[in-house]
Amino acid sequence: MRKKIVAFGEVVWDILPHNKVLGGTPSNMVFRCNSFGEKGHLLSRVGDDELGNEALARLQELGISIANVQVDSEFPTGTVNITFDNKNEPVFNVTPDVAFDHIEFSTEALKLVRNADCLFFGLLPQRFGISKNTIRELIKESPSSLKFFDLKLFQHFFNVSVVENLLFSSHLVRIKEKEIGFLTEKLGLQNGGLEKFGEQLVNKYNIDLVLITRGAKGVFAFHKKQGAFFDSGYLIEMEDNIGSGMAFSAGFLHFFLQKSSLQEALNFGNAAGALNATKLGATSYFDKQDVLSFMENSKKQHSEKD
Repeated sequence: MRKKIVAFGEVVWDILPHNKVLGGTPSNMVFRCNSFGEKGHLLSRVGDDELGNEALARLQELGISIANVQVDSEFPTGTVNITFDNKNEPVFNVTPDVAFDHIEFSTEALKLVRNADCLFFGLLPQRFGISKNTIRELIKESPSSLKFFDLKLFQHFFNVSVVENLLFSSHLVRIKEKEIGFLTEKLGLQNGGLEKFGEQLVNKYNIDLVLITRGAKGVFAFHKKQGAFFDSGYLIEMEDNIGSGMAFSAGFLHFFLQKSSLQEALNFGNAAGALNATKLGATSYFDKQDVLSFMENSKKQHSEKD
């Protein structure tokens, strides 16, 4: 049965060195969930401006419903200026106080999340009061849905109390390995390896599962009852890694929500993220069968657990 996954947060135009691409973690997540056969729903807000109109048109081209994308007459559509560091990792400079910071709690939003299998949210829309308060209400009003917190860090925004509030409200959290050091310090945890970090996080915040994406080294998971799980990285020719985290998350959920084993879900998500990295951008289309074929025909790195 297809699962209903609601992704809350930003729709933005990613301004790249030579062009602009519609982005935003939630819209990328919905696109990828849909490509795996789930029912993805986007809950966001754009400005009543040229970029907003372009965004709505592009979302529809991508097969993403705009029924729950609010239009703001005061604040502009979000933009992110993206450059790349010397390791080809994207560096995001996000424009403050834009439409997605003002997503309103509405009857329509409430109806959307009430019977969702999963409510997915990130840190970026928590910068200002309106969107921050809206997600808190939606979490409260959807007690039976799986809460998935994508804890991706953004320049110029980190508020410990906001992060901890979301962690306490979450069943699953995804974190990038390269951000563990920063989070360990800010959250008052002890230094150690992946397992120690995962164990501290699930115990301190009563989280069911911590997912850690490790780039070329693959993925790691720590479950509060089942312990640690690993899957090593794939040997690939990388195009770029924009959207690979959401390909992983959508792939993981596709199996996890169907009650597959945690290892099966981790393996499929890992392969989906790796396949995404061989393609340009976050919305190059591939489906479940493409990922399974990739898993069958691709070589992996030697296992590296810590």
